[in-house]
Amino acid sequence: MSVLHLKGDPAAGDGPVAGSNMDRTVETRRLSPRLKLAIAAVAIIVAAGLFWWFAPRGTSQAVGADRVTISTVKTGQFEDFIPLRARVTPLLTVYIDSIEGGRVEQVIAEDGATLARGQLIAVLSNAELQLSTLARQTEVEQQINNMRSQELALAQTRLANERAVLEAGLAATKVRRQYERERPLADKGFVSGKQFNDTSDELAYQQRRVSVLQRSQATDERLQAGQLSQQRASMTSMRSGLALARANLEALNLRAPVAGQLSGFNIQVGQSLQRGERIAQIDSPGRNKLQAGVDEFYLGRVQTGQKASVDVGGRTYPAKVTKIYPQVQNGQFQLDLQFTAAEPTSIQRGQTLQARLTLGDPAPARLIPNGAFYSETGGNWVFVVAADGRSAVKRPVRLGRRNPQLIEVLDGLDPGERVITSPYTGFADKDRLDLTAK
Repeated sequence: MSVLHLKGDPAAGDGPVAGSNMDRTVETRRLSPRLKLAIAAVAIIVAAGLFWWFAPRGTSQAVGADRVTISTVKTGQFEDFIPLRARVTPLLTVYIDSIEGGRVEQVIAEDGATLARGQLIAVLSNAELQLSTLARQTEVEQQINNMRSQELALAQTRLANERAVLEAGLAATKVRRQYERERPLADKGFVSGKQFNDTSDELAYQQRRVSVLQRSQATDERLQAGQLSQQRASMTSMRSGLALARANLEALNLRAPVAGQLSGFNIQVGQSLQRGERIAQIDSPGRNKLQAGVDEFYLGRVQTGQKASVDVGGRTYPAKVTKIYPQVQNGQFQLDLQFTAAEPTSIQRGQTLQARLTLGDPAPARLIPNGAFYSETGGNWVFVVAADGRSAVKRPVRLGRRNPQLIEVLDGLDPGERVITSPYTGFADKDRLDLTAK
């Protein structure tokens, strides 16, 4: 750097100078080229960072804060239950069908009436069945009479055989006595040999005759016993068939099989009913059950005997699961509930009631409100809101049981953190959300 010596400067050996010579020249400083390049590079990097931060990216999306629901993770008691809409149905239903078809001659009971067991409700007529039953009855009675005649003949034959055996035995006894009288006389010569030999032959004949008759009687007894047994079995079968025919004829008189309330009964006099046609049903009086549909997700967690509660008229009535139908239709399976105490008197068949099915005992847990996000994430991840509330980041979590209000948090969230619990429609594939103000 050069120095200019002003005129009149003592250092230059000049004399005094005028006032105009007292001005000084100011030295100009400039930035070096390297420093300029460094400053430009820093500015470019800062601009690129700001652009990267504020520019929209494929894994993030700006969402209005007023469009989402933000909930806080809390601790509390988790009640494991599911709500049910249960329909009142009779506990016991017995259907009435026309066992034999016929024409309605008389209608005695009315729909909705309370019946006693065996009470007559209608009378049918069937001329063909009546004639057939009478013919069957006549045929069976004839066959029974024939069998009785055969049984009588067998009994007479048995008596004749016994009489023949007795007569043969008596004849043999007489001949034996005569033989015993003649033998000592024949030894002394008082009875001729020819007469004694005839007596001996007669005794042998009578003895053999008795033996033959006894064997014949035993054979006849064995055969007659089998024949009588078969005849009695056939007679019993015929009587059973006749009783069945009479029962079919009696079935034209329709009666209540059990006590209860008659429903669905609307037949008219003169109407023709087909065989097996359903005409009514009888519901158990004052005893009802509840049928409800449950999401198939809970099929493995519902068992018979589980407790439930039913709300009726502002009061809660205890109930339990009595039957589970495992068939799944339209994503639901059916179950039956029955009141464990006195059931409400105000409920009616077909009425719909609100019920709660308890799946487990209450337990302390970390909780978040149940929301539509669960159906989209399956409970595997959620959007966690940052502390400043300006963004939310996807985070994997592990969620457990849930009821209509709350979801149990097993891992991934701490009490006090905030998550988005509204639907994730439109940004479920994003990793980050920028929450903008209204």
